[in-house]
Amino acid sequence: MDHLFSCLDQATFSVFDQISRRAGKVIGDYNLIKDGDRILVAVSGGKDSLTLLNVMIHRRSIAPVNFDLLAIHVDLGMPGPDLGLLEAYLKSTGIPNHIARADLFKTSDGQKHPDLNCFWCSWNRRKILFRYAQQNGFNKIAFGHHLDDIVETILLNQFFKGELSAMCPRQEIFNGALTLIRPLTYENEQTIRTFAKGAGIGGLGGCRCPVAAHTQRAAIKKIISEMEKVTPALKINIFNSLKNIKPEYIPENMIENLF
Repeated sequence: MDHLFSCLDQATFSVFDQISRRAGKVIGDYNLIKDGDRILVAVSGGKDSLTLLNVMIHRRSIAPVNFDLLAIHVDLGMPGPDLGLLEAYLKSTGIPNHIARADLFKTSDGQKHPDLNCFWCSWNRRKILFRYAQQNGFNKIAFGHHLDDIVETILLNQFFKGELSAMCPRQEIFNGALTLIRPLTYENEQTIRTFAKGAGIGGLGGCRCPVAAHTQRAAIKKIISEMEKVTPALKINIFNSLKNIKPEYIPENMIENLF
């Protein structure tokens, strides 16, 4: 645990303690971790995933159950910042780590992949993560998605898919063979940003996405930011709406093919 706290000032340590406690509540509320679990921690190199990694290491040190951790970063071969700093940091944590490399950014003829978008990246990253988990005996994968991510996803799915759905704190896939967990579900992005800045882990891997500022999620984030000026509790309200459904105000037979 020395690598976590030796360089933290009191204010940064206090923020981390709050994050870890809230993660502990998520873990308890949704039964995310059991004795004997083998958990992959998906690390992109950004503030969210590195905060998650530190939280998972901390929770393991105080948990009443035993579980294994391995930090894994998926490198799809996108051009961008060198991964040396991230690799060095992962090694400094003292837990096993792995860089999964796959040069998928270019097509077979060496050209830039024409279908580059959020879905393409996410699908390929997860495919690699799922395969690694299966081949190496891991039964869970932890992702660094937080409250802001979940709220944005709710609106994204409503705006662009016409459905009501979200990221779940716990999600079983492949008939229960693998479980996805999100211990930072209750955490605000700003709190994570504050900790990451104080701890000097604001983005060791850098941002390698060439379209990051022009995605649908970026547009939704701007909308939420503007609406929060009017309704400070906006994100909590949207998050809680999923468990505050009023069936009597939902039509039994929605009109299909309206347009």
